[in-house]
Amino acid sequence: MREIKNISRTRAQVSSAAIERIYITMRHLFNRGFYKPMGVSGDTLREALLELRPEIYGTIAEEKAELDGLLYVIERLPIGIEECRYINLTSDEGYAFSHFQAIVPPKRRRNCYRIDQEQMNIEITRGRSDIYDVLTHLTFIFIESHKIKDRVLIAEDGRVTRDWKKIELAAKQTEALELEEKEVTISHLANVLGRSFAEVLTVYEKFAIPENPDRFLDVIYWLGKLAIEEEVENDKRTITFSPLLRERLGHHIYGEIWSDRIKNVLVEKGLQERPIHIISANMHSVMNSIFAPFVMQGELEVSDEVEIYEELSKPENKALRNLVRERAEKEGMIFLSDDSGTNIDVQIFDTAQIDFKNTNFAKANFEGESPVIIVMDYAFGEQAYETIDELLKPYKKHIQLNVESVSIMGKAGILEGGKGDIMIPFAHINEGTGDNYPFDNELTVEMFENHGIPVVGGTMVTVLGTSLQNKDLLKFFHDSTWGVIGLEMEGAHYQKAIQSASKIRKSINPNVKVRYAYYASDNPLETGSTLASGGLGTTGVKPTYLITIKILEQIFKIK
Repeated sequence: MREIKNISRTRAQVSSAAIERIYITMRHLFNRGFYKPMGVSGDTLREALLELRPEIYGTIAEEKAELDGLLYVIERLPIGIEECRYINLTSDEGYAFSHFQAIVPPKRRRNCYRIDQEQMNIEITRGRSDIYDVLTHLTFIFIESHKIKDRVLIAEDGRVTRDWKKIELAAKQTEALELEEKEVTISHLANVLGRSFAEVLTVYEKFAIPENPDRFLDVIYWLGKLAIEEEVENDKRTITFSPLLRERLGHHIYGEIWSDRIKNVLVEKGLQERPIHIISANMHSVMNSIFAPFVMQGELEVSDEVEIYEELSKPENKALRNLVRERAEKEGMIFLSDDSGTNIDVQIFDTAQIDFKNTNFAKANFEGESPVIIVMDYAFGEQAYETIDELLKPYKKHIQLNVESVSIMGKAGILEGGKGDIMIPFAHINEGTGDNYPFDNELTVEMFENHGIPVVGGTMVTVLGTSLQNKDLLKFFHDSTWGVIGLEMEGAHYQKAIQSASKIRKSINPNVKVRYAYYASDNPLETGSTLASGGLGTTGVKPTYLITIKILEQIFKIK
């Protein structure tokens, strides 16, 4: 009789299964139309997230509260979300024309509207990835709220600890807390959160905003209060999806409006038949790379060109940025501020109008007509497919755009290196599936060597959401024959659209050139280097501009 093997799953396999379960569950809940995150309908999502234990959510599966993860999430959700029992995800349904004031989270471009004391509406116009992002963040804060409830609720009739009573008194004060009151309150918060006084004091300052220096106290109080009411009064928080959102999602409605506007401008300016190069990047690097070095002569005393870009990236130097923009607009740049709901602004550069002698690209060498460069701001996850797919379609179904190249510059998590390093991929893998998209990258590792920035080449994994990654899964991707060097959210979606347009639908040149390069925003395999540990600061400036300049040198045919 053959011995039965004891087959056990690795943590990477468990994590992979948990991500798949989260993905399927969220789609099911969306189709259902509503659910209660801390009720029976939210069980699967909560359990999968706790099993996955994403790096960004730190100690989510432990008794003590996760403070850095909470800050990361709160910055990506609207102010006041912690006070709302009802959260309604909607499409763009006309709230912009009402008396409701749009609330835009500091670190995510999405319009939110506080309907009343209990309800927050969150507009979803960037596709499914936006929904995954919101739902995982909400699930995290609701799990954290129940940790607070478990530490302060001492009887079924609603009696609470002395610590919680003191926190409630402080939270109900209308004036900002004096130093002594604040430190007393932090002492009580430390007990409730299972953290040290020093840890809570540090995060308290990080949560502060000008209009509310005690925001951390308010967030913790309201999270705990609603969790207590869920337990004592069975009054569960509810997330709903509006009928219009469910009807519109997946139909490229916003992407089509966005791309039609770009094509209309191209036709109005007579640019539609010129060679077109599309670049997905931020709204400053292409413009600054072309115009800033000469515009800033006499404005800034710097020894290095990178310092010009660093100075321009500082919030206080708006006047200098305006000078660069004025020069760009005089020489053919058209800026299209988004009004479609995609939250993707666009710049169109007519290079025939650029005075290349007064730029760093004086050796620009065009054979035939001068190209047109379309720079689009970063897409979000699956939105990348919607926007590029629509942009590459023929104008009015019969005028094909002469697209010569598509270049993607993005931020990504790196698996071998640190913040600010550069990654050059030759393939994208879709996480959770065997889908893979190899391509010939016009950018190579050799091009970026000897510039003082570490550079690595390999495969990139396109993930469902950066907030769903954990070390076990990432280590598997990195150490296995997949040879993954980094993770991001858009690459496979861009490549899927480019391949279908060029190879199958033949709406653009089948030999369209593609360029992908990423700079590292974090290393999720290193403790203290995840996205929750803070932004790049000026570390990202040098790789951003180096990548941009290499892309432009190829477009301008500079050897």
